[in-house]
Amino acid sequence: MQDSDLEDFVSLKNKIAVVGVGNTAYGAFPEEDEYSLGAKAFRNAIEDCGLDKSLVDGLLVCRIPSYVRMGEILRLDPRWTITLPGHGRMSGMAIVDAMMAIATGQANYVALIYSNIGRSRRVNYGGDESPSPWDPWGYTSPGAAHAMMFRRHMELYGTTTRQLAEVSVAFRGHAMLNPDAVMKRPITIDDHENARPIAAPLRMLDYCMINDGAVCLILTSRERARDLRKTPVLISGVGARDQFADGQIPMFSMDCRYAATQDAGSQAYKMAGMAPDDIDALMSYDNFSPSVLFSLEGLGFCNRGESGPFVEGGTLALGGKLPTNTDGGHLSCAYMQGWALNVEAVRQIRGEGGERQVPNCDVVQYIQSTPCTRSFIYVRG
Repeated sequence: MQDSDLEDFVSLKNKIAVVGVGNTAYGAFPEEDEYSLGAKAFRNAIEDCGLDKSLVDGLLVCRIPSYVRMGEILRLDPRWTITLPGHGRMSGMAIVDAMMAIATGQANYVALIYSNIGRSRRVNYGGDESPSPWDPWGYTSPGAAHAMMFRRHMELYGTTTRQLAEVSVAFRGHAMLNPDAVMKRPITIDDHENARPIAAPLRMLDYCMINDGAVCLILTSRERARDLRKTPVLISGVGARDQFADGQIPMFSMDCRYAATQDAGSQAYKMAGMAPDDIDALMSYDNFSPSVLFSLEGLGFCNRGESGPFVEGGTLALGGKLPTNTDGGHLSCAYMQGWALNVEAVRQIRGEGGERQVPNCDVVQYIQSTPCTRSFIYVRG
């Protein structure tokens, strides 16, 4: 965003609320399809906020083949409809789109539905998937590109794989407290170090999981939110920066998305009138564990190159300085491509985290350091 655009967007500070969240179980459900899972998540979100389904006049779907079929199944006649492809970066982009639809009067209540049947259908990210942005350089997967980024980080700053292991270990500990999470076996730093290498220096426990499941969020204006069942969670800050000009591979190897994350984070902090020290919990897109380290640096939780020492000693775990991905994240809960992390942000602010609840959690930040980087700051309404 340019400065003038950001000033216009700041007028939406605390004007849009997340009023309903819902998800399905996560795992392998070969008997389900995208629509049945999406319908279940939608039903749970409607029940969560107590909204009359007939009032939903905005429908956004992601990784769902047909918005028409989804609307038919839900028996909705929206005024505003959009469908997005199944890239992980779409979760943040979708929330911005829904905010704008509500702010401009195109819809009053927007349901955002994401569904994934990747595990039961044995979907691969990379490998035989073609074409991909990695093909011209001989890469076979996004994991290989992230491995190269982390290797550069190791060489430049002395970061170690044992420091990287702190990410996976903390998130697994959170997953063990989350009834919806897939992975429940405890792991240690030594387990991480002894795990099977995939793309050196990354190992099995550095990779997200492919799972079936669905997520739904319902957004509306702050004024309308007052009439619903639960205390609204307001979107107080938004930041965005896409990074295409240098191509994906040079970006992977050289920048670790630092500039884009720094820009998006700065926009969100400026809009919310906050700084990293104000954040009670962080939800960080963790398709691979190094993404979390890069996000911490770009957002300013630590200096550039210092994320390895920063996460040592349980910084990201419950009870640590910065509880992160308290549902288990993509590494241990389920790979819902950022969507479930936004749901977790809402639940933490509401105080609905159960055993994984962060005490006195009033401000939660979401960050996706992806080719389309987005950051949100959520606050209690």
